[in-house]
Amino acid sequence: MSVREQQVTLAGRPVRCLEAGEGEPILLVHAFPLGADLWRPQLAAPPPGWRLLAPDLRGFRGPAEAQGDVAPLGEVTVDDYARDLVALLDHLGVARAVVGGVSMGGYVAFALLRQAPDRVRALVLSDTRPQADGDEGRAKRREMLALIERGGMEAVAGAMLPALVGRTSQTERPEVVAEVRRLVLANHPEAVRAAVSAMMTRPDSTPLLAAIACPTLVVVGEEDVITPVPDATALHDAIPGSRLAVLPEAGHLPNLETPDAFDAVLTRFLAERVA
Repeated sequence: MSVREQQVTLAGRPVRCLEAGEGEPILLVHAFPLGADLWRPQLAAPPPGWRLLAPDLRGFRGPAEAQGDVAPLGEVTVDDYARDLVALLDHLGVARAVVGGVSMGGYVAFALLRQAPDRVRALVLSDTRPQADGDEGRAKRREMLALIERGGMEAVAGAMLPALVGRTSQTERPEVVAEVRRLVLANHPEAVRAAVSAMMTRPDSTPLLAAIACPTLVVVGEEDVITPVPDATALHDAIPGSRLAVLPEAGHLPNLETPDAFDAVLTRFLAERVA
């Protein structure tokens, strides 16, 4: 399947959006500190009858553009990211979409649901959590900001790779580890700094969960050490009627680590709960 690429202007900035397939739209939101290319496995084989849309969040860029300059982003919030996505849907003429997010992408999906629930047809929440950062989490974010200042994206990649991919990928899938590293290094420190601040200041989405009425799929890699299986189980339990899928031999990025298993779960959910 060929992947289409377009540049749109959102909030005065160029934003790259990858697209594949035809039919009903699915908006896919990437994890930190990656970019839209995280979704390449899904873009290569979209579910029949579905159109996949994978944008870079504000300031993030794909590998071909990574060496370019990024204008200062200033203070960015998850609500800003969500507003950008609403503007993207408007630009593309999409009234409603299935919204899927991995990790930070889940935080943005919650923000989009708060802002414009009528635009969300269904949710796919992968390896994410609804809670805001606590004291320990904010301290780790500040450490990440200091790491970016000291060592740039090489330091970020070195620090994060052991947690981003599961132990099976680390020992048996060197190509996955290499790809995640490539995706981390593709991004500009300015975008990553802004994203750290956005995550550090995000609101608690827990009060939103009980009122979620759209079909919802919660996915988690069995080897995820950032948002482990108990976190996903608690999220599933809090969203009425949601489904939970635990994917073996995957860590924090199951759509990239075990794409066949992820795609099968997604396709079944779309067929049974959304179509």
